[in-house]
Amino acid sequence: MKVEEKLEELGLVLPEPAQTPPGLELPFAWVRVRGDRAYVSGHIPLNPDGSVAGPLGKVGAEVSEEQGYEAARLVALSMLGDLKRELGDLDRVGAWLRVFGMVNSAPGFDRQPGVINGFSDLILDLYGPEAGDHARSAVGMAELPLGAPVEIEAEVELTGS
Repeated sequence: MKVEEKLEELGLVLPEPAQTPPGLELPFAWVRVRGDRAYVSGHIPLNPDGSVAGPLGKVGAEVSEEQGYEAARLVALSMLGDLKRELGDLDRVGAWLRVFGMVNSAPGFDRQPGVINGFSDLILDLYGPEAGDHARSAVGMAELPLGAPVEIEAEVELTGS
């Protein structure tokens, strides 16, 4: 599959680990491997240096749907960065099973699926329809951590070691 080669061909870079703001403690694993599954904690969009990527705010107000879509793509890269650090090789992900997408939504904004498509489209491009296809929810939230427009968590099936 060679996911990392596809990333390079697309000119995409996996970000550094998330930089936690001062005073915020996160006592959990970004990726928890158990048997042949990896459970991936909620990720937000990151810049290449691991800082929180803008724009921040609610989709449908401060953030456009298109900007939300791009933020969801950045979430995919953030998640892939942590999977790479935990697994050593992104090709160990044999199948994307479940994705839960949360959108920081302005009142009346109801196009959350279009925003989370930014994540799904990139995963499908990188892993193909067999391994990349996944069950998914896309829901609106009143607020998300640090004002992020999107947060996404996932579950993947692992192959090899």
